[in-house]
Amino acid sequence: MDRTNQPRLQPVSGDAMDRLVPRRRWPRLARLGVAVLLVAAAAVAYLALRPGQERTVAVEQDHVAIAKVVRGQFDDFTQVRARATPARTVFIDTSQGGKVEAIHIEDGAMVDKGQLLVELSNTALQLDVISREAQITEQLNNLRGLELAHEQNRLVNRREIVEVGYQIARLTRQLARTNDLARSGVVARGEQEDMREELAYYKRRRDVQQDSFAAADKLQRAQLEQLRAAATQLDKNLDFARHNLDSLKVVAPAAGQLSAFSLEVGQSLAPGDRIAQVDDPVHYKLTAEIDEFYLSRVDVGQRADYELGDRTYRLKVARIRPQVQNGRFEADLMFEGPSPTDVRRGQTAQVRLQLGQPTQAVLIPNAAFYHDTGGSWVFVVSSDRRRAVRRAVRLGRRNPQSIEVLDGLAPGEEIVSSSYTNYLDKDRLELER
Repeated sequence: MDRTNQPRLQPVSGDAMDRLVPRRRWPRLARLGVAVLLVAAAAVAYLALRPGQERTVAVEQDHVAIAKVVRGQFDDFTQVRARATPARTVFIDTSQGGKVEAIHIEDGAMVDKGQLLVELSNTALQLDVISREAQITEQLNNLRGLELAHEQNRLVNRREIVEVGYQIARLTRQLARTNDLARSGVVARGEQEDMREELAYYKRRRDVQQDSFAAADKLQRAQLEQLRAAATQLDKNLDFARHNLDSLKVVAPAAGQLSAFSLEVGQSLAPGDRIAQVDDPVHYKLTAEIDEFYLSRVDVGQRADYELGDRTYRLKVARIRPQVQNGRFEADLMFEGPSPTDVRRGQTAQVRLQLGQPTQAVLIPNAAFYHDTGGSWVFVVSSDRRRAVRRAVRLGRRNPQSIEVLDGLAPGEEIVSSSYTNYLDKDRLELER
């Protein structure tokens, strides 16, 4: 039908205000997306919360080592690595610095006590000795001059005292004769008084002279004592300086083998420089490096055994150096009784250090798992050997072969003793054949 010629309908009143709105489709899509997300979240939650799924791993039995928990004797010892060092070493240091003038011995040679090793020169020290000698000479000259002056003053004072004593004696005799003559009237009374006054004057002069002599003698003696003390001290200083000068000739402090001696002629040395050491060529000790884990368990006097060839030598801990470096500390082990004759300086040895007495305990092997867990847990194998379950344990002492079990395991059970590096976050191992 041709609709072009049909009359056009007029819109009804109010129709212009209403219009047809098409129905939107996005709410259905949104609901579908939300549903998909909820399903995915539920699936993830199910997989995450499903028991044993995430923390279980399948492992072939041939890839793990299984060990049995047993009850037996625990030997409380550890194997330590030690190196041979001389039992006695004397170090040689320079007490005075100087320049190397002559070397009289070679490194590694056997030396006797007091043998000349090297000669040094020190111009400043030599000038110091010359200066001290000049000071002592001057002080001794001053002392002799003061002694001479004191002796001269003493003689003068004694001469004066003798002269005054003579005058007193003379006037005393004259006064006695004058008194007799005065009673006879031969001598005038005025002459007698003059003589008496002169006698009194000499007596007072004698007292003053004696006091002056005593004071001067005391002062001069004190000066002499001071000068003698100063001269003695200077003499000691000179001896010390001469001793320092003698120390420029370095000698061996003990008999033995010279080592670490590498000087060259013309080399300059400072005071306190170590130039060599003398080692005991016959007797040796072992210096062991021990893990810091055993620092609290190693003590002086503990026993150690050293196997060399077909013989076992006994040692004891003689000294402990508690300073820890790179996770280890050092201890000196001295031989008890005979020591090996074919030991050389620097030679290494494996030593069995006894930490305690053997005891009965529950034991597991000291294997790779310990380094991964620190001994806090292990994988315990089921009786059918189809799975291994993680279990917390408490371990105690350990030696190179065994570890003492304090709690968490019973004799007869089995554990995975190989490395746990790939299973640290797992709770169970499914052991497949």
